[in-house]
Amino acid sequence: MNAEAPVEPGRIVLLTASHRVAPGLLSWPAWQTLRAADRVLCPDPSHPQLPYLREAGVEAETVTPTAQELVEACAGGRTVVVVPSGEGDRALTDGLARMAGSGRVSMPDLELLPGSYDLPGSRLLDLVQVMDRIRRECPWSSQQTHKGLAKYGIEEAYELVEAIEDGDRNELREELGDVLLQVVFHSRIAEEGREEDGAEPFSIDDVAGTIVEKLIHRHPHVFGDEHAETPEEVKEHWLRTKAAEKQRASVTDGVPLGQPGLALAAKLASRVRTAGLPVPLPSGDGVGYELLAMAARAEAEGVDPEAALRAAARTYRDAIRAAEGHAG
Repeated sequence: MNAEAPVEPGRIVLLTASHRVAPGLLSWPAWQTLRAADRVLCPDPSHPQLPYLREAGVEAETVTPTAQELVEACAGGRTVVVVPSGEGDRALTDGLARMAGSGRVSMPDLELLPGSYDLPGSRLLDLVQVMDRIRRECPWSSQQTHKGLAKYGIEEAYELVEAIEDGDRNELREELGDVLLQVVFHSRIAEEGREEDGAEPFSIDDVAGTIVEKLIHRHPHVFGDEHAETPEEVKEHWLRTKAAEKQRASVTDGVPLGQPGLALAAKLASRVRTAGLPVPLPSGDGVGYELLAMAARAEAEGVDPEAALRAAARTYRDAIRAAEGHAG
């Protein structure tokens, strides 16, 4: 009597795809595997990939197999591709793991095949979706306006600066997220166009498109034919293109008066120096004029007076804490 030939265990392929990539945009290895498979199973009948698979001639069965049924379907060297639907397929993978761990079953080869990958920046899509839902469903967020949120933009910017000064990278990542939230939140409000009568709506895509255009235009040494070998040449390009864009009536146009005093003084001094205007510093008695002169001097020497004062203040704070500890 001839011994029975061993049954080939076959192959299970779990095909994953990023929900942040448009359905149907699968990798070439994924399409090859799908077309060569003996069976393609998709437990979720509403899976976004299904219409594209069927349009490409791939017959996908909308069934939810157990681990045992899936192993049996691979008998005889057959390949079965499973298109998971997310967390709901954990029971299947857990079942396969238990069967493999038992040692009593000849398991098929198990392969995880990513059909698409997240592109850089793709998590920003999640942020936009989360913000959309919060804006619709949160009693507080749904009532916010640009003016009402303005103070948070200032607070988050200062907290970001503090994280940078502290050198705490975990804190830096969190504070960058908080600043980014302000951008997405304001963009979401602007998309509704309801804050002011006749306001023209714009979305986060419009915001991103505007800054992309600005960056490309102000970097002709990167995207155009001009050349810049030093940071100074880059700054010169930036200022020249910015001046052509703005066509300002005064060098003071566009300088926000609401910024901290030292930063404001340094910015005005920078505008005057860059434009070559013969405008002397105003003279007068009092600390304000002394601070103005110091800020202008710092700017001329390439020092950020606001950052310098903050650094000195932090040193002073540490000295105070040390004195308190010594006194205690």
